[in-house]
Amino acid sequence: MADHGELQYATATGNDYPAHEQTYRSFLTLVKVAITVITIIVILMAYFLV
Repeated sequence: MADHGELQYATATGNDYPAHEQTYRSFLTLVKVAITVITIIVILMAYFLV
């Protein structure tokens, strides 16, 4: 069997967790804004087109 050894990503140099967390927070904000905009568009379409 292959010797899997230690996980490399856990010991890799250059991991920038604060930047990763900021990117994830920005992604979540973008998703929230997109859902809000789409919801408003659908509500306006229901109001004006029906």
